[in-house]
Amino acid sequence: MFKKLALSLAIGFISCSAMAEKTYTAATDATFAPFESLNKNKEIVGFDADIINAIAKKQGFKIKLHNTPWEGLFASLNNGERDIVIAAVTITPERQKSMDFSAPYFDAKQLIVVKEGSPVKQLSDLKGKKIGVQNGTTGDTVVQKQFGKTSPDIRRFENITLALAELANSGVSAVVADNAVVKNYLINNPGQKFRLIDDSSFAVEQYGIAVRKGNKKLLDEINAGLAGIKADGSYQKIHTQYFGNK
Repeated sequence: MFKKLALSLAIGFISCSAMAEKTYTAATDATFAPFESLNKNKEIVGFDADIINAIAKKQGFKIKLHNTPWEGLFASLNNGERDIVIAAVTITPERQKSMDFSAPYFDAKQLIVVKEGSPVKQLSDLKGKKIGVQNGTTGDTVVQKQFGKTSPDIRRFENITLALAELANSGVSAVVADNAVVKNYLINNPGQKFRLIDDSSFAVEQYGIAVRKGNKKLLDEINAGLAGIKADGSYQKIHTQYFGNK
């Protein structure tokens, strides 16, 4: 009887350990501070990293983050290479056709960035001018809707940092990008003489955590964890760390 009890306890311990050590892989584009970036040790840090790790802790699994260029994020999810995408991804009807999203975890909005002294006051003022966007983002979509998908004036970049560098060098007249990202850039680059424009036509967007289409089990785990960290105050603590009390 003692041997059977010991065996049962051993099996139970192994089972619990296996469950506790469940690891999901997550893709993110670490060029989008303060949501995700690389620190001096080449570790992925930021709001999104802290949020997904807090969710994982709440649900009893682990997360391994992988830095992935934006253009490869969704392919890595859909081909099974990654389980999750968390990269300040706006939930859109088009994206929902090919992946499933968690409940929203962050509200965002597009802003126009121009040089100080620019006469631009709204998006329509940029007609005939070169506009920088990150390829495949909602900033890209907003500009396409205004000026046409094939407009030769839309300059697409691999990341927003490159687009803003092009603005500084006068290669484009403006950049359209997510508000928190461009505000963070200006805080960390005070020497840049840029001005931000909030166009009233830009709608509020919501970020979601993406999983493969039909992966309800993982989606339920993420949603439960997200609800949990909002309920226990962890989410607000992380939000305040990166964005203050707003």
